[in-house]
Amino acid sequence: MTTRLDQHLSQAVASGAVPGVVALAADANGIIYSNAFGQRGPTDKNAMALDTVFRIASMTKAITAAAAMKLVEEGRIGLDQPMKEIAAQIGQAQVLTGFDASGKPQTRAPKRDVTLRHLLTHTSGYAYDLFNTQVGNYMQYHQLPSIATCKFDSLKAPLVFDPGERWEYGIGIDWAGRIVEIVSGMKLADYLDQHFFKPLKMNDTSFVLRDDMKSRLVQAAARTPDGVLSPLDFEFPSDGDFHMGGGGLYSTGPDYLRFTRMILGGGSLDGVEVLKPATVKLMGQNAIGDIAVPPFMSDNPAMALSADLFPGQIARWGLSFVINTEDIPGCRAANSLAWAGVHNTFYWIDPTNQLTAVLMMQLLPANDPKVLGTLVGYEQALYASRR
Repeated sequence: MTTRLDQHLSQAVASGAVPGVVALAADANGIIYSNAFGQRGPTDKNAMALDTVFRIASMTKAITAAAAMKLVEEGRIGLDQPMKEIAAQIGQAQVLTGFDASGKPQTRAPKRDVTLRHLLTHTSGYAYDLFNTQVGNYMQYHQLPSIATCKFDSLKAPLVFDPGERWEYGIGIDWAGRIVEIVSGMKLADYLDQHFFKPLKMNDTSFVLRDDMKSRLVQAAARTPDGVLSPLDFEFPSDGDFHMGGGGLYSTGPDYLRFTRMILGGGSLDGVEVLKPATVKLMGQNAIGDIAVPPFMSDNPAMALSADLFPGQIARWGLSFVINTEDIPGCRAANSLAWAGVHNTFYWIDPTNQLTAVLMMQLLPANDPKVLGTLVGYEQALYASRR
């Protein structure tokens, strides 16, 4: 196993596809692969290491969803409860229908209430101003800050469709993080520390960089249109009004693998239970009914490229993972759980094969073709080595 995986990942670095990469995999018995290749960035010559700290961006979402689901399993919140009962501001959100000739946004009341299920499954109607031009224009018209500022006013975004009617990637899980704070009476960072990071020994996962984490931080980078990788100044504020439950965490490959191993293990890792098996089972099931997860669309190619995640098949969404509904030949089985971060960090959890893997890189845009080639080759090599 090790030789084939090492060859693929070292070749990705040697070819210039990525400056560096960290890769890990585990089965039901423990870690079966871990290695690091290359350097920490285009101009950071420090060797990439297993304890290198990454901006994991939207890989934060599954962790925040797990926190919300812990409150659900405790009976402190309902999965299908209207969230305006907890955060009145959600009940004030209007559906954006367009703009008049002067550029003024036109809105109407939504047909139904936003629930926690909607927030966790990207079916709430909330979108991202980073990827949806209309939402960006609305925010600009009303002089509201982007979600990337972590300001409360950024949550005053409109809906772009009625809750429960379709899927669009958005700030729903940032709202879910705020719901966790309101219901628990704790800051999201403190709740995650107490209920997940400390029990799971995820000691290098945090919304705020400690000094020892800063010294191990990977360099943010971007690929220019001519293919050159250059350093990038990119950090979410750590002193905003709230921490982004949808994208604000820093972590390492080994730490995040502990989270995915917990999910693979039905809520427990190394004898420590953080979620009940029934909760994890529910999180891994289709939570959006007949709604399909469409190909990912982006109006911001500097941040993310549009991409069809599972060509030729229907994708669904759990709480909160994308679910492929068919086997991918030579790769993960049907009903695997996955997602990624905008800086090209990835994970998947394959319950059928009792396998989970993490692949960490750090460059924009998301869905960079050379990065996706590295991911696919890693997955193929991992499954081939187990035959």
